[in-house]
Amino acid sequence: MAGSPEITADKDLSSPPPALADLLVEHLEQIGVEYVFGVPGGAIEPLYNALARSSRRGGPRPIVARHESGAAFMADGYARETGKLGVCCSTTGPGATNLITGVASAYADNVPMLVLTAQTALPRFGKMALQESSCTAVNTVAMFQSCTRYSSLVSHRGQLRGKLVSAISATQGPPAGPAHLSIPMDVLGSPRRLRPGDPPLDLDTLIRPPALIDIEALDKLWAELGQAKRIVLLLGDGCGEAIEHILEFAELLNAPILTCPSGKRWVNPDHPQYLGVLGFGGHSSACNCLHDDGVDLILAAGSRFSEMDFGDWEREASLNRKLIHIDEAIEHFTRSPLARFHVCGTLKAIFKTLVARVKQAPGSSPSLLGKAPHPPSLKAVVSQGGQAFPPPQISVEDPQKCFSDASPIKPQRLMRELSLRCPQQTRFCIDAGNSWAWATHYLHPRSRGLYRVAMGFGSMGWGIGAAVGTALGCPGSPVLCLTGDGSYLMSGQELTVAVAEKLPVIFVLLKDSALGMVKHGQRLGGGEPVAFELPEVDFVQVALAMGAQAEAIRSVNDLAGLDFDAICKRQGPTLLEVHIDSEEVPPMAARMKTLGR
Repeated sequence: MAGSPEITADKDLSSPPPALADLLVEHLEQIGVEYVFGVPGGAIEPLYNALARSSRRGGPRPIVARHESGAAFMADGYARETGKLGVCCSTTGPGATNLITGVASAYADNVPMLVLTAQTALPRFGKMALQESSCTAVNTVAMFQSCTRYSSLVSHRGQLRGKLVSAISATQGPPAGPAHLSIPMDVLGSPRRLRPGDPPLDLDTLIRPPALIDIEALDKLWAELGQAKRIVLLLGDGCGEAIEHILEFAELLNAPILTCPSGKRWVNPDHPQYLGVLGFGGHSSACNCLHDDGVDLILAAGSRFSEMDFGDWEREASLNRKLIHIDEAIEHFTRSPLARFHVCGTLKAIFKTLVARVKQAPGSSPSLLGKAPHPPSLKAVVSQGGQAFPPPQISVEDPQKCFSDASPIKPQRLMRELSLRCPQQTRFCIDAGNSWAWATHYLHPRSRGLYRVAMGFGSMGWGIGAAVGTALGCPGSPVLCLTGDGSYLMSGQELTVAVAEKLPVIFVLLKDSALGMVKHGQRLGGGEPVAFELPEVDFVQVALAMGAQAEAIRSVNDLAGLDFDAICKRQGPTLLEVHIDSEEVPPMAARMKTLGR
């Protein structure tokens, strides 16, 4: 968009004059935003009026969620899928406070998101107006300051463009995250007036962060690599833009690759050097590799070092002596303070440079180069007629249960079937709860980049909204949400958004009539068995009443009868209520407290 035209005298007097909200929507369109996820209300109505006009001309349009937290989860899923800015909105008061859980989830996972909330009109501030959330009432700007990179009130029309630039810039980081603008109703609805000399905003530069390298730190890293005998790569969720260069670097050095639970999305499970997940729900193959006495250098890239990622790393003095933490955000180094040293910079630029150095100077490259044959790849196993699950180089607990025909269905068997039978381009959104552990350990999507989980804040219901946002970001591609009956009872109404938008989302509901992680956590931790039971609900009938397709899956035979290709081609969502063996203990006990020892 070259800029916003000035209003002229020959405008159509039969239509409402353009408002400041129209200018806001046009700026969002300039940076590629297609959808604004939210719930309408009186104070936010000027924005919805602008979105209505935008929709008619093919610009950004509204997606109406059923709850504001669901809207934020949808914006989160859309941002992860597309790499574009996720945008969500709400009216003032309770609409804004309902957004906070979803926004906090995006903040914890460094997801770029623009959050727009309304305020009552400026003249009504301090007068106890309906749903007032100004600084003299329930102060939502202050609330969002705790879970955003930027939160500000647009107190008059002249502030909008400048504060929008600040907000969008803040979403990109590093670290990335949500930014919040609170805009009073009268400001949003005020007439749009641009002076003839006003230059257009160049917002594209705000969403293209520059490539930065600390050359001194990089040279120090290179010297360490030259002395190392065995190197291990530990990848976090922040590796996405650099993953091609990271994998090439690992392959040149023949270095084992480990990931945290959220980082597993960036490596194909059949990559011969990938030994699985470290941390919650992880694999002994990854843990044993990390603790191998022969390892003398650990390169951690794009990781926040959260407890769910790698446990209490600071307790592992021997590992800290080997650790070099590489990240774009200095903030993340505060959680690896005992590392040998830190390298701050753009991961893509750093690893692209490292790859070039390895290729140009093989004589001074690490001594591991060229050693240790790879284990057989997944493709090799398939070509020999064997089962393609689990990947041969990754150790899983109870592998025989992945082939069990028992009823109720073993969760291990369900994960195997989903891994092998879903179309290759299926996106997987994993909800909080037992779904985390089962999917982290046993679910192995066949393509890289299609596995998403939000472990930073652990919001139940995230996967349901995120799946809707993901599907809108990848039209025609299948999306699968793995959730539990506890999460579904919180946010299952968002199914109707997928119905309204005709999205091919599969909601796989692990039915055990319990808050499963609470139940098993109490048992594993020796707590009282209390408050985990859920009522028996016929989720199939509920989904059918909402307009979705739905089936109950009670046995392996029921599961075998599903045509996943046909389900994924439906013009609308499908709910699969899978009755799982509720006594199967999720693979989380051994690695909940430490790195695995």
